[in-house]
Amino acid sequence: MGKQKLFIGVIAGAIAGGLVSLFNRDTRDYTKHKMGVVKDRSGYYAKHPSDAVKTARIRFDSFNKKLTSGTENALKALDQVESSLDKYVNKKQENQKQLDDSSK
Repeated sequence: MGKQKLFIGVIAGAIAGGLVSLFNRDTRDYTKHKMGVVKDRSGYYAKHPSDAVKTARIRFDSFNKKLTSGTENALKALDQVESSLDKYVNKKQENQKQLDDSSK
């Protein structure tokens, strides 16, 4: 029950915020323009569904490549951090060993 009330409250707040923002003339003009673009595109894709599928596939492929590239970059960065930490730990262990050997 609590989750449902939270969801309804968030939706109601978003709607109220959107309506309040429409008091601004620039916002109304921008919204009207964007709604016209959405109408035109949806009408085009309704008449040409194969183009809709092609466009969706191209955008999905692009997203997938960007995601893969970002993941690879993150893994490389983690490898570099791990390598640096290993060097630091090994250096610290060597220094500790030298101190132990010199104190004997």
